[in-house]
Amino acid sequence: MPTPASQPLALATAFAEAHETPWTRDPLREPQRFGVHHDDPPPWNRLRGPVQERGPCSGVVWQHGVEIASWGQPDRSDQTFSVAKTCLALLAGVAQARGLLPDVDRPVAAQLPGIGFDTSHNAPITWRHLLEQTSEWEGSCFGLPDQVDRWRKVAHDPRPAGGPKGGSRPLQAPGMYWEYNDVRINQLSLALLHLFREPLQQVMHDALLQPLGARDTFRWEGYDDAWIMLDGRRLPSVPGGTHWGGGVTVSARDLARLGQLLLDGGTHQGRALLPADWVRRMGQPTVIAPFYGWLVWLNPAGRLFEGASAGAMFMQGAGGHMVWVEPELHAVVVTRWLDPAHQASFITMTARALHGT
Repeated sequence: MPTPASQPLALATAFAEAHETPWTRDPLREPQRFGVHHDDPPPWNRLRGPVQERGPCSGVVWQHGVEIASWGQPDRSDQTFSVAKTCLALLAGVAQARGLLPDVDRPVAAQLPGIGFDTSHNAPITWRHLLEQTSEWEGSCFGLPDQVDRWRKVAHDPRPAGGPKGGSRPLQAPGMYWEYNDVRINQLSLALLHLFREPLQQVMHDALLQPLGARDTFRWEGYDDAWIMLDGRRLPSVPGGTHWGGGVTVSARDLARLGQLLLDGGTHQGRALLPADWVRRMGQPTVIAPFYGWLVWLNPAGRLFEGASAGAMFMQGAGGHMVWVEPELHAVVVTRWLDPAHQASFITMTARALHGT
């Protein structure tokens, strides 16, 4: 049973519940409200994968590995949008532990020829570039061109927008420009599928979620047409988010389990599920984008996520999804469907409450 929350923490969780995202709870009634970015130009402004009805504002707070607060429906599995990007970084760590990814600085084309990295521009792209979102990969992944995400601007990117989303921004050399995106992330997912040669949903379940004691409600769904033939089998290539539908469906408590794994350096109950050095490297700043690590948001100087420490890591997803890994407080905090306009206040309230426990 969760430990009863302190009064300040109860006030923070009540604040979250009172500030649910304005997104509709039923995307089938308003399908353009889920999955399709409001600035996506046609013909890329339509859903390509499934979406589902969502639950209420929910979350949990864990400290020292113990749940000390919860609200909403923390066991309900909902789509989690770009939190799925961090799941790809975790799976890349599993690949390294298995010897499938021995060198993150090796060009992907040298290891996996014929899957979209063979052009003169793409050939120098390494696994590190993909994990940092500095790849500048050029092409189309399952019918979606990389240009749809050029000039992409998201809330936690501290830089001003450089142009209209989907504009014809000139590409730079791999490693020389940081840009938040989904098409290139989907290309990373495709590359990981070729490494594991098993559906990423199955790898995630077997390597991480099942050992962590997660519930069997996790799903990782692809777009309707995102399938490949591999070793004579038809396998889904899943997206690193719910942009255009699909993506990871998981509960708040299972997200907390993943956050706790990062907090514990990749070890659970004495067993290393991820290499400790991999977890450490995920939290190191990208040189040209120090607010970002390996598919996690960082908090340099404590400014990007006010109230959190400079050593905090964040998994972030549209619709108010957050997994806040806070080493200073030995805490993991998960929110679902919290209005992003009130995220900063919630973080500050929660940090003050945890400092007092």
